[in-house]
Amino acid sequence: QVQLAESGGGLVQAGGSLRLSCAASGRTFSAKAMGWFRQAPGKEREFVAAISGGGGMTYYASSVKGRFTISRDNAKNMVYLQMNSLKPEDTAVYYCASGKIIVAGTTSSAYDYWGQGTQVTVSS
Repeated sequence: QVQLAESGGGLVQAGGSLRLSCAASGRTFSAKAMGWFRQAPGKEREFVAAISGGGGMTYYASSVKGRFTISRDNAKNMVYLQMNSLKPEDTAVYYCASGKIIVAGTTSSAYDYWGQGTQVTVSS
């Protein structure tokens, strides 16, 4: 199985930047896609970004495309989400997720392990 731990969340002003990190452990980490999801109070969890097992293919929600960048370092078992030009509507708990297979998915059903989340708050 895979264990995940997010970090890097915090309070930032609109227009600022944050980088989230996800530390993963498990022998099959490099063979699995990874994703970032977020959930705001009173809203459903939504897809943010995903990356294939080898890091060659990335996918983004339209709301973050051009502002967020997902990356991974399989040698270090790390996944990152660089968030630039942050907006108040980006405020949410951000979750790192490990995929069931090597291809990247954009729905929660494509992932079987989840971190506990890290809070991102963007002030106006």
